[in-house]
Amino acid sequence: MDTAPTYLVIIDGTEESRVALRFASLRASHVQASVTLLHVIRPPEFMQWGGVQQAIAAEAETEAEALLASVADEAETISGMRPQTVLLKGDAAPTIFEHIRSDPGIRALVLGAAPKGAPGPLVSYFSGERAGQLPCVVIVVPGGLDSERLQSLT
Repeated sequence: MDTAPTYLVIIDGTEESRVALRFASLRASHVQASVTLLHVIRPPEFMQWGGVQQAIAAEAETEAEALLASVADEAETISGMRPQTVLLKGDAAPTIFEHIRSDPGIRALVLGAAPKGAPGPLVSYFSGERAGQLPCVVIVVPGGLDSERLQSLT
């Protein structure tokens, strides 16, 4: 069993999640930690025709697996270590919250904030009333940071 502390990065396909990935990969390599990439698939709305619903769900899962594989390749290039990937289904924020509470090895939840406008629903959720209930720190990485600044911060 891997006992290295883990930086959990939520991957949702946004550019700010990629900035969070780069931060976590660089930081983990400096402190001998591991990185886990987590993506949550929202279940499709109920449809009268179950076959269509199953096809939509299967397509979403295939797309999510491809996204995680691509991002894992990027993380490995940055840190030299292959991150673990986790694919969960449900409503994103509560699903992530329960995952964190069930894994004592998670050192930090790393989220990317949108470079403009509101920071995003996950940042709001985890830095709001849930922040005091987490068993780890929350790191919010500004989505507008460039590579040089990320390097200097890690």
